[in-house]
Amino acid sequence: MALIRLGFGRQHLYLLRRRSFLLSKLIAVVFAVLLFCEFLIYYLVIFRCDWPEVKTPAHNSGQETLKAMFLADTHLLGEIRGHWLDKLRREWQMERAFQTALWLLQPEVVFILGDIFDEGKWSSPQAWADDVERFQKIFRHPRHVLLKVVAGNHDIGFHYQMSTYKIKRFEKVFNPERLFSWKGINFVMVNSVALEGDGCNLCSEAEAEIIEISHKLNCSREQEHHSSRCTDEQPLPASAPVLLQHFPLYRRSDANCSGDDAAPLEERDIPFKERYDALSREASQKLLWWLRPRLVLSGHTHSACEVLHGAGTMEISVPSFSWRNRNNPSFIMGMLTPTEYALAKCYLPYENTVLATYCVAVGFLAVLTLAHFKLLASPLLFGWNLLRKLKTT
Repeated sequence: MALIRLGFGRQHLYLLRRRSFLLSKLIAVVFAVLLFCEFLIYYLVIFRCDWPEVKTPAHNSGQETLKAMFLADTHLLGEIRGHWLDKLRREWQMERAFQTALWLLQPEVVFILGDIFDEGKWSSPQAWADDVERFQKIFRHPRHVLLKVVAGNHDIGFHYQMSTYKIKRFEKVFNPERLFSWKGINFVMVNSVALEGDGCNLCSEAEAEIIEISHKLNCSREQEHHSSRCTDEQPLPASAPVLLQHFPLYRRSDANCSGDDAAPLEERDIPFKERYDALSREASQKLLWWLRPRLVLSGHTHSACEVLHGAGTMEISVPSFSWRNRNNPSFIMGMLTPTEYALAKCYLPYENTVLATYCVAVGFLAVLTLAHFKLLASPLLFGWNLLRKLKTT
């Protein structure tokens, strides 16, 4: 009787050890998959991104270069339309991508081209404060890295929703500078939502600001001529500006856009609505005429596009930085000097890759569990025995 009890005890201990061993293996696999999909994959993907090389003429070889990151349309979900699980997932993805990019690429300035929030156009003061707090956590950055933001229609509303209160609320947090210069490079940051052209107070103020900036830029170009109109102006670098805004300049559609992160084929021929999908012809012509930019970067469409305007001014539409809007988010890396620039695109991990990894992991865990309980071998053994019987008959 004692021997039977002893044998039973040993068998029970053996089963416990096997189960604990299985549990350890399952936990190790789950931990490894989570570590890869939620942390390491961002380093592996962004590590492959390189800053482009800017071609600097020999006589300007002493010019400093500026490393700038451009991203757009983060669309942090609010309390009305944002499910808590969706918010948690998307914000974790953006936080890991942004923090990894900062650590690996070491940019000097980061520009976000509007639609930072998804519900800023109608959020209550408390909801706005909560969204701002989450934004500051996700896009935290060292003091030596500048973060510059322009307003989008989801931040302050379209023209008919825009108000002085919403603009002031946005500017209180982000303190946007309309004209910003660094290392001899001029950046003009425009509130493109206010370029409706209907003469409203906010639109008139926005146009007046742009005209004033135009005057300063013209004075910087005329410094060598000592124009009498510019004697009282603070001198700016004599460099054509980089124009940053949320709405793209006018174009008929995305029909001429191409690339992996361009709009889907079935959407590229859909005509753009002026003042909704893009700026109006009139507003676009005014910006090009007044500011004479050498490069334009915009967001809003959630897809990539390159467009040449006027006398060869290049516009880059920056895709959305959120996986909620794209399977393959990306951002632009720019090396700029006062006279030249070079741009490169950095793709973030594909959502499909992460989901496929999780599916493979689930399948592997299922096989591991079935094999442990000897449930996987039974069908195989049955098939083998059946095949042997067929051969003998």
